Formats: sequence, C-alpha cells, structure tokens
Amino acid sequence: MMNFRSAVTVLFIFFLSIVARAQYTMHKMVTAGYTYQNQSFGELGGKLLFLKNDDVIYRLGASALMGSAGSKFAIMPKLQADVLLNFEKNVDFYHSYYLLIGAEGTNKYIAPKIGVTLFGLLDLTGGYAFPIGEARLNGKELKGLNVNLTLNIPTVFIHDMFK
Repeated sequence: MMNFRSAVTVLFIFFLSIVARAQYTMHKMVTAGYTYQNQSFGELGGKLLFLKNDDVIYRLGASALMGSAGSKFAIMPKLQADVLLNFEKNVDFYHSYYLLIGAEGTNKYIAPKIGVTLFGLLDLTGGYAFPIGEARLNGKELKGLNVNLTLNIPTVFIHDMFK
C-alpha cells in the first residue's frame, strides 16, 4: 500500500510542478465511462484539464470504478494523469483529435495507457495493468489488458445547458 501512495504522490507533485511553471487555464469536467480490467466496470468521476496552448494539454482525474467482481458488487477508487498531444500549433478550433499518454492507478493495480481522444471529450485508451502486490478484488486478480472508453463533459457545458 505504501508503494501505491508513494507513486501517486510523486505523480501528483510532478504534474503540479509542470502546471506551476507557467500560466495555465484550468477547466473542470465530469466523467462517465466504461473500463475493462479482467472485469467490466462503470466509471464516474471528475477531471481537471490544464492548458497553456492547445497542442499540449494535461489532465488529472479521480473517479470510482463500480462493478461486479467475484459475484459481489465492488467499488474501487481510481486516480489518473494524462497528457494530450497534438502537434499542430495555433489552430485552436481545428484540433479534433489528440494522442493521449497517461497512467491510472487504483488500490489494486497501476496501468500505463495510450490512446486517442476526440476534442478531449471522448477518450479511447488501452494499456496493461500491473497488480500492486497480491491485491485482489473479491478474489479476482486485476492484471492484464486494460481498456477505457470515457466521456468527459465540461462543467461549463452542464451549467449553460440548464440556464
């Protein structure tokens, strides 16, 4: 458990140091999605998006994975950090896709991932999960292929929708 906390702390400090160096704009998002990690999980949470220009974007997120493992309902916390890359500069509106590189971690596994995102709103990522020690969820080992499909909804959009 200490290794997980240490890894999350180092990752968090790394991304905060990047954000602290320049004037970044921050946007809040609500997320909902699907995660496959030897089991199917629904995901609900939030993300913070940091950007200075539109070719490199940083995201930090926290969510809850919910699903059935070992015939029992389970909830698992998840932290994630992503970097979105698009190598076209100064074409703000025309950035429709980004390369996504990141990592996610729970109290049971850590998974580096790579994928694509459409406008930063719809993510499709894949990776490989490495278990933390002998951690299991209701007797089920969570290692191997990791696939995520996530919808990110900016809170500004939600606010404007109910005006």
